[in-house]
Amino acid sequence: MSTTQSERLRGLLEPLVSAKDLDLEEIEVSRAGRRRMLRIIVDSDEGVELDACAELSRAISDKLDETDAMGDEEYVLEVSSPGADRPLTEHRHYVRATGRLVKFQLHESGDLVARILSVDDEGLDLEVPGVKGRKPTARRVTFGDIAKARVEIEFNRKDKKEEEA
Repeated sequence: MSTTQSERLRGLLEPLVSAKDLDLEEIEVSRAGRRRMLRIIVDSDEGVELDACAELSRAISDKLDETDAMGDEEYVLEVSSPGADRPLTEHRHYVRATGRLVKFQLHESGDLVARILSVDDEGLDLEVPGVKGRKPTARRVTFGDIAKARVEIEFNRKDKKEEEA
């Protein structure tokens, strides 16, 4: 997708997404056979429910029908939330991942798997799980130290709502 088309779509769609109290994370246009695929990724601090994606999809579809932003070719519109394997790249991504286990690739010291305890403007306070019965340890990582970060899927972790009950 050309930068100008991407910028035009972002300018056109961001107000619609913001009106639903969501963040526009990504716009992707790709080929799917003869058709094009327009994938819109949205998120919020509380997550995104299916009904919100459906409502937003209808609003985006109506807006795109009013304009020539997608040209004359057919396209398929998909509005969804980011997958669990999405890389953490923005400050808000780390805030939303607070309490989650994350795999970090650090510039200087390799890989690290730790739970995010808190996030501030400079970096993260982490809890590194103990190995073989040892207690977890605290660690501070600045954003500048992080090359890549991705949430680790935990199948046996209790939900926050379960812990509060």
